[in-house]
Amino acid sequence: MAAVTDQDHTEHADQPGDADKAGSAGNPSAKAPGRSAPGGSADGTHARVRDRDSSSRTGATNRSDSTNRSGARDGSDARDGSDARGGPGGVGRAGAAGRADAARRTDSTGSTGSGSPDSPDSTDAWDDGLIARRVNETAMADHQYAVMDSRAAASAMVPLVYDSALRSRLEALRELVGLSRTRLDSRTLAQAGRVLDEASARRRLSGQHTVVAIAGATGSGKSQLFNALAGVTISETGLRRPTTAAPIACSWSDGAASLIERLGIPPRLRRRPLPSGDAESQLRGLVLIDLPDHDSAAVQHREHVDRILALVDAVIWVVDPEKYADAVLHERYLRPMAAHAEVMFVVLNQIDRLPGEAAEQVLDDLRRLLDEDGIALGEHGEPGATVLALSALTGDGVGELREALGQFVAERAAPARRISADVDIAAARLWPVYATQRRTGLSEQAREEFSDRLADAVGATAAGEAAERAWLRNANRACGTPWLRLWRWYQDHCEPATGRLPSRAQADEEATARQRVETAVRTVADRASAGLPAPWAQAVREAAIRGAQGLPEALDELSVRAGVPAGRPPRPGWWPVAVLFQAAMTIVQFLGGLWLLGQIIGVMSPNLGVPVLLMVIGIVGGPIVEWSCRMAARGPARRYGLEAERRLREAAAGCGRARVLDPVAAELLRYREVREQYGRVVGAGH
Repeated sequence: MAAVTDQDHTEHADQPGDADKAGSAGNPSAKAPGRSAPGGSADGTHARVRDRDSSSRTGATNRSDSTNRSGARDGSDARDGSDARGGPGGVGRAGAAGRADAARRTDSTGSTGSGSPDSPDSTDAWDDGLIARRVNETAMADHQYAVMDSRAAASAMVPLVYDSALRSRLEALRELVGLSRTRLDSRTLAQAGRVLDEASARRRLSGQHTVVAIAGATGSGKSQLFNALAGVTISETGLRRPTTAAPIACSWSDGAASLIERLGIPPRLRRRPLPSGDAESQLRGLVLIDLPDHDSAAVQHREHVDRILALVDAVIWVVDPEKYADAVLHERYLRPMAAHAEVMFVVLNQIDRLPGEAAEQVLDDLRRLLDEDGIALGEHGEPGATVLALSALTGDGVGELREALGQFVAERAAPARRISADVDIAAARLWPVYATQRRTGLSEQAREEFSDRLADAVGATAAGEAAERAWLRNANRACGTPWLRLWRWYQDHCEPATGRLPSRAQADEEATARQRVETAVRTVADRASAGLPAPWAQAVREAAIRGAQGLPEALDELSVRAGVPAGRPPRPGWWPVAVLFQAAMTIVQFLGGLWLLGQIIGVMSPNLGVPVLLMVIGIVGGPIVEWSCRMAARGPARRYGLEAERRLREAAAGCGRARVLDPVAAELLRYREVREQYGRVVGAGH
């Protein structure tokens, strides 16, 4: 690279700084284009500079500064007409020596040139830590980068827009979580909530950029691959393990500051290579993140990896011929992330170490392991993970990866694919609490059986039979012969009381009725919760139990109000006629008897036939009328009893429905709603 730029197009051209007091500017090696002075940038600091318009003014000021004791040679070099951008090797006006000397002369306030606080090049110093210092010690002049300026214009950012299918799934997931908060514990819904939060946060950020993380094990060469893709030496490589201690970001275009801030990467670890033709246009929109080792001995490094992998749009897994089958990689990362295959690259690095066809054999074995992990491979145009073999050291295969990355970034579909895969994973983990393999709910038969059990508990059948007997008894009393009615009256008043037996029977009946109610509630709760996932089954049972509290007492009150009405049952229209006939038969008996008595005492002339006939008609006609009335009263009495039983059954069923069935049905309706939303979450993605 010839020079470097900030994200907001400020140029970080090295200033023609003064030589240090040790006279390092006079070192011949420091004057060579593209070569850093020995020990250059050893203090790990870099001087921030102004934009292009101010850089020339800065050079003029430095040249005219008569107090600059050690920078005379640099000033003379600048006056010789050297270009501000430097030569092809990226050397500034004063060359590599000027850059190295300026870096060494940068004080704690970031001042350059003469070191005066009033210098136009005076700005805040920045420090990118141990990693950057080591990079600066070994970097060549053509391996330059800029620290990204987080002050980039926010207006350049275009927010991410999800397609209608993904929006529908996210809305369904949000409804699902809202409907389930009172039924499921927070731990069960935690991942779904995180997916919704991350989807909302990512949607507000740039849709023109794709954040890709490079992850790998210790010694896999991921930092070397990071540098090869960036075209500059940004991330430190070496034999010391672990080498990468903190994530480093590199962006190829403006507007990515908010995305990188979301990852928690500080400004001192953000880089921006200078745009350079085809490489810039090919990777425009890419934000590349170099992660620490996922198997690092430092816990903080592994935490960085886990945190950032949950936020990036895609990931490049770098494996080497020695650790590509590592169980930690496959069991902790690749297998759980199988749903993210479409936003995953798996790169077999260091193939230069494999002789002959060994690279193809290892690559085939890697594909086999990925298939066992459930990761779909994007072969023959099918969606899935991209598997490549390359050597970051020799550059073999790096161009193919860069081309694949360029096409991947140009599609701008990775963020939506990542969120969609996150929704798939959240839905899969919620499957046990929403899905069922059988039909659920209360059938009409179960409802009728529950009502029948409650009717039995309140004695609806017995109440109907009692009403029927009461109607018949009233009919017999109204249409019976006077002699039979007198006998029944005598029996009712002369029979002794039965003592305390009825009270004990009533107490037993109440206990039996309570048991029947409890059995009915337990049965309907079991049937309603059958086949439901455990949380919803528990909710249904709890609703039934709550409704059963006070149900026996309510049924007792209903049985009193809706049972057999007090007083005499209603009489049909033919009863007065029957009573008139019965009275006529009685009168006939009296007339025949009086006539016969008059003949006996001699008051009337003897004629036994007529009085005897009248008496026989009255004696026989009375029971016949009574029997006829009884036969005629059976139908109305039966209907009266059934009506009384129906009223009591309906009252018991209404009470049971209001107290038990309706709360249970509400829970089942809620489950059907969440099941419908869950179907939208799952079905829209398959």
